[in-house]
Amino acid sequence: MTATDFGSYQALATYASGFGLGASLIIAIGAQNAYVLKQGLIGRHVLLIVSICAFIDMTLIALGVGGMGVLIQHSPVLLTVVKWFGAGFLFLYGLRAFMAAWRGPGHLDAGGDEGSSVRTTVMTVLALSLLNPHVYLDTVVLLGSIGGRNGWPGSLYFALGAMSASVVWFFTLGFGARLLRPVFERDISWRILDGVIGVVMWSIAASLVL
Repeated sequence: MTATDFGSYQALATYASGFGLGASLIIAIGAQNAYVLKQGLIGRHVLLIVSICAFIDMTLIALGVGGMGVLIQHSPVLLTVVKWFGAGFLFLYGLRAFMAAWRGPGHLDAGGDEGSSVRTTVMTVLALSLLNPHVYLDTVVLLGSIGGRNGWPGSLYFALGAMSASVVWFFTLGFGARLLRPVFERDISWRILDGVIGVVMWSIAASLVL
């Protein structure tokens, strides 16, 4: 099928399909989203964080639709290495969140030292984004396999839809978090958030190794 044969309605429907499926996978509560939310509340390096998250998703979706999903499915050693590194990192990050919830306070003007430097921010985002096998299974394998069934140029429209969902979600989450700032002017709100983040991190770590 050529681009000429692919009508505008079909292109829009395929794009919407990719957007919908991509959104359903990306919006799920996870370590990456929890970090974006907290940094958005603090207002620290938000543009950098959401840009990295969106770029990683877009790259993995492109690789998946391009056929790399098959390679991931047949690379159990790679997924195992990522799984254990990811579980270890998430455990430590979750422990840090629990300690922050225990200590308090978590005022917006204090926010802890988390992400205080660009280097720390970038390394944390990369770790939370890439040291999780589910990221590859969702974006590369699942989205890639479904998108690839549409043929050309359908796979392109599907990929663009999924990529758009990622961009919209991360920028909305990161910059929209400021709307919740009045709620987080109280210490108890930060304690609860840190506690929830700790639970999320440890739950994902457990799911990776059990």
